[in-house]
Amino acid sequence: MKQVVLAVLILLGIGKVQAQQQSFLDNQKMFPKVGYAYRDKEEQLKEEFKKKGLTYPAKYIFLRSFKLDSELEIWVKNSVSDTFQLFKSYRVCTLSGKMGPKRKEGDRQVPEGFYYINDFNPNSNYHLSLGINYPNFADKILSDQKKPGGEIYIHGSCLTIGCIPLTDDFIEEVYILAVNAKNAGQDFIPVHVFPVKFGNSRSLDYLNNFATREKEKDKDSTAIAEKLWAELKGAYEYFEAHHKLPVILVDEKGKYIM
Repeated sequence: MKQVVLAVLILLGIGKVQAQQQSFLDNQKMFPKVGYAYRDKEEQLKEEFKKKGLTYPAKYIFLRSFKLDSELEIWVKNSVSDTFQLFKSYRVCTLSGKMGPKRKEGDRQVPEGFYYINDFNPNSNYHLSLGINYPNFADKILSDQKKPGGEIYIHGSCLTIGCIPLTDDFIEEVYILAVNAKNAGQDFIPVHVFPVKFGNSRSLDYLNNFATREKEKDKDSTAIAEKLWAELKGAYEYFEAHHKLPVILVDEKGKYIM
């Protein structure tokens, strides 16, 4: 009898967890723009996943953005032990600021570093938007202590002042993939933002030339940025080699430790 009761409790517990997970997806679909996106895009996404031999919906996703190269990549997998596979690369519409991290409110800079999605906004003024957790621990140490800035999003409408803008069509797809992953239990969806695609020799040359020019204006700030780029490059190369996310910590000086 005790075994039967225990089995029932386990089943009820599982059902409760599933209902909680499902409720996020259902709640999001209640918003008109999200509901429309699912009706308009989901079959297309399923077909694209099928053509690439991927299982839809992905339970885990990882986003990589490259400022100079104007790309946002979506990598997917379906178990913790799997390696990530590239699903799609989206064109980023435009860029504000220049190479280098965001350090204060109003500098128009797109952040550079390791982040995660911390907000789903189905009623965004920029169609749909996904917030990233800038300032992160490193930013809080290295950025302006009083006004580091904030409210950095991946969003639609193809406009930006320090965010990562996509077309409305593209953000709908990215938003759906993120909702699906969160609904499956991925609470922290990683977003890595790089100045350039380090594997692209032309982009890397541009970054090096940019640093050389900037040193003439501000040697100290450029040296700090170059240290950050070296940290980011290490994480980029690790993922390229293994298709797994490196474990990244932050020390007391705001340096990323991989």
